[in-house]
Parts: sequence; C-alpha cells; structure tokens
Amino acid sequence: MTKHQLSSSIALVALLFASLTGRAQQSSYDFVIMGARIVDGTGAPWFIGDIGILGDHIAVVGDLQNAAAKKRIDATGLVASPGFIDVQGQSEFNVLVDNRAASKITQGVTTEITGEGTSIAPLNNRLLEDMQDSAKKYGVALDWHSLDEYLRRLERARPAINLGTFVGAGGLREYVMGKDDRPATPAELEQMRQLVNQAMEQGAFGLSSALQYVPDRFASTDEIVELAKVARRYGGVYFTHQRSEGDQIFQSLDEVFDIAQRAGISATIWHLKTAYRENWGKMPEVLNRIEAARARGIDVAASVYPYTRGSNGLIACFPSWILEGGTNKMIQRLQDPAQRARAQKEMDEPSTAWENQWRGSGGGQGVTLIQVLNPKLHKYEGMNFEEIGRQMSKDPKDAAMDIAIADRGQSEVVISIMQEADVRAAVSSPSVTYGTDSSAQAEDGPLSMSKAHPRAFGTFPRIVAEYVRTEHTMRLEEAVRKMTSLAASRVGIMDRGILRPGMMADLALFDAAAIQDRSTYPDPLRYSVGVKDVFVNGRPVVLDGKITAERPGRALHGPGYNPIQ
Repeated sequence: MTKHQLSSSIALVALLFASLTGRAQQSSYDFVIMGARIVDGTGAPWFIGDIGILGDHIAVVGDLQNAAAKKRIDATGLVASPGFIDVQGQSEFNVLVDNRAASKITQGVTTEITGEGTSIAPLNNRLLEDMQDSAKKYGVALDWHSLDEYLRRLERARPAINLGTFVGAGGLREYVMGKDDRPATPAELEQMRQLVNQAMEQGAFGLSSALQYVPDRFASTDEIVELAKVARRYGGVYFTHQRSEGDQIFQSLDEVFDIAQRAGISATIWHLKTAYRENWGKMPEVLNRIEAARARGIDVAASVYPYTRGSNGLIACFPSWILEGGTNKMIQRLQDPAQRARAQKEMDEPSTAWENQWRGSGGGQGVTLIQVLNPKLHKYEGMNFEEIGRQMSKDPKDAAMDIAIADRGQSEVVISIMQEADVRAAVSSPSVTYGTDSSAQAEDGPLSMSKAHPRAFGTFPRIVAEYVRTEHTMRLEEAVRKMTSLAASRVGIMDRGILRPGMMADLALFDAAAIQDRSTYPDPLRYSVGVKDVFVNGRPVVLDGKITAERPGRALHGPGYNPIQ
C-alpha cells in the first residue's frame, strides 16, 4: 500500500467512524449503559464507553452522551461484559419448574448449554419413566418426545435465560437398547445415528457423552466415533464427561483425542479434573497433553468449575454392574444380601473396571447427601454418610444403599475428590472455559427445598473473586474471555459472547471489587453478590441486584437446525 493509499484509507475510516458516531448520537435506544468499564469478551484491554441497546441487539458501543434513550443506566465504576455462558448447565428440567433460573442470572449467566450424556430429548416411554418421579414432585407435564417439541415447550415456559442442548449418546443408547452392558448391533447403531441426525436438524449443538456413567460406560470408542461423525456433518461439536478422571485419566484423554481425530470434530472435556488423592498433582501433565494434542491439529479443549468437590448421583458410588438394566434391577441387586456384600467389598477396593468415587472420596465421610425426591429422606440432606450411618445405626455403605432403594436412585451427593492446586491450574489455563455442572436453583420457591453444590450459585463470581482478584492467576479480561467468547466458540454460538454492535444484547454489569460467591457447602442456597444488572436479549432480568419480572430467554438452535422438516 502506498503512502497516498494509506492516507486515503485512514481518511475513509475516520469519515465512516464520524458518520456512525453521528447516527449513534441522533438515534434513540431502549437502553443506554453509560460510562462502563467495557471488557468486550475478546481478551482485549478494557476501555470506558457507553453501550446502546435497541430491541434484542447491541446497536452501538461508543460515546452516547447525547443519544436519546428510554432508560439510562449509570454504570460508572462497573464492568460491562458479555453475559456469561455456562457450557455445562443442567437446567433443562428446572427452568420448567421455576423459569427465573435465579441462581444463574444472579451470577451473570445469560446462556446455558446442557445435555450431558442423557439429554432432555429425544424421549421414549423407557426414558420418560425415569423422569416420572421428578415430574410428579414438581408438577411438570412431560408433554414432549422430540427435541423440537421440548424446545417449543421451553419457549412457552418463558425462561429468564437462553438454553441450548446437545443430544446425549447415553440417552440414545438407552432409547434404543436400554441399560444393557453389550455392544450395539449394526441395526441399533444405525437407529442411534438416525436419532442424532434428527436431533441435529431439530437444533442440537452436537453430541455429548458421560462415559464414566451407565449406560454411556457400556459404549465403545467406535460407537461414539460413529455418532460423532453424524453430528460433525451438521457442523456440530462433541462434549464429554470423559471415561476416567482418576487412575486411568491419561488413557481417557487418549480416547478423547482419538474420537476428535477420527470423527474430525471439535471436542471439549467437561469439568476437567484429576480425581482422588493418588492422582493429585497430575493436572499440569493433563494440561500439557491437551496442548500437545492441539499442537498436532486436534481441536480439543476443556471446561472446569472452581471447586474441589464434585457432585453427581448417589448411585454412581456403586459398581457399574449394580446399575445395569435400569432402576428396578438395581433395587433387586441391592436387596439381595450376596450382591450387596459383593458391591460393598468392591467399594473399598481400587478398580480399573469403574470409577470408584466412594473410595476416592475417602469413604462415607467424603460423600454428602444433598438432594432426594422421597420426602421421608429430607432429614438426611446435608449429612455425610458417616453421619447418616450413625443416625440409622448402620454401616455407611448400607445407609447409602438403603437410601438409593428408598429414593429409587434419584438422590444426589457432593463428593470430596480434588485438591486446590489442580483446580487452580485448570481454571487458569488459556484453553479452559467454565460450567457450573448444576441446574438452576433458588433461595425461595420449589427449587429451594433441597440442598445444592455451591457451584450452582457461585461458579462465575468465584472465578473473578478468587482467581482474578485474590490469586492473580488471570487478568480480568482473560477471565471474561474464557467465560464468554471462548465458551461461545467451543459450543458453536455465533451471535453471543462478544460486546459488539450486531451481537445479541446479553450483558452482565458487575462490580469487580465486590463480586463474590456466598454459597458454601453447609449453607449453599445463597445468591452471589456484586452482579448489578443482567440483560438477556435486550431485556433486564436483574436490575440493581434484584431479579425482575422479565423472562426474555430463548431456545437456542445449533448449526444443523432445519425449521422445516
């Protein structure tokens, strides 16, 4: 480019900028956010500016001092960022119970992606049966079978957040062949392929798996590759709870890399961890192996939540063979003295056949009951199984098995399995984004009747408070990038995650010096503080720290969505 051409280009850019600024000053906006410290989600340094919102989009970012607006918000001293994207929310059912998604929006979360292993659709009678107890407890009509039907149901529920989902490989396996520990036949695999095909056209963002758990655990690598290939044809991605987070974690990583490479698909490992004491300290090597795979051209990354305890179903504390065949068969095995004794012996021993989280948590003292469906069991919520065993005058393992029977396998627990140094390393890695791995709950209403893992209420504020403000492991701009544009790019969301004109108006305004998680293990049902205002699709769901009556969330559709089928 000649000096003359460069000068002409600069002049043209200046003219265009002046024109756009002039139009911005003359326009009228629904909201103008004034004087914010803008952290735009790209990782670029912050700057002071104004944001104009018109309808459901960001109209302009610049100087709007003289622009007309229906409402102005003074954001002096506040950070304005894209709304946070929870890449592992679990709220697909709970938003039908309480559409506020209160524990999420008070963190600044505006979008959830869900569907770990077993997704909310497609459903057949076998899968619907598994959901009946929860549906009955909360009065939710299970009036969908396909993903398209569910997403329409979601929009009728008018959620406060946006929600999209993967199609779960484990759910497809159960749909087609139940919880049997055997290879799929060619006909069964073809039926699963067709279900992936249908789900992608109905809006799924890709394929997911939860290979640690039944029935996903019974699927071979080849089976997952074949299903992932279908998702990839539609531009979808692959997210996974990998097969091992403990003693076999390096072999498990190799499986993730293999699936990504053979299917030609972007892969993200959910809630990356090095679990159980004997594996503590391995996180730097895990991260090195992920970066080495990326250097070889494999598109792989991860997400994490910033806590040293995990959470999942109580029945995951039992050997996999106990769970084979479904709930009724599980109960029969637990009621059989010989099979119960065998399972209890295996719970005390290291294993390569299953992920022994009971032993990995240090036994009953490291496993805390947080949620049950059977009201007779509520008195045990918040206790670990050493305490519950004493209350019942039973061995902790017997107490766990009896609760699993009484609650028909629906109980949830918190498990102590990680160390802080490994969590800190994962949280701070440039290729790692964040997910709560929890459904939305609330301080009041029907979703406040059970305990929770603190991550449901505090994941995103904790990232800023602990790792940006206190530990200084990341700049604020980097943390926000990982919460927003990185998350969007891993999932394949194209119109959210960056503060830029033309993008959807999902925003979080927060006080970087005051944002803080308040949820704890003993007292989890506590909203985070410091998030002042949250916009979803241009409407405020939180204003001045208070939840509003606005419910502008939408069903999000993946890249293969075909509304005319």
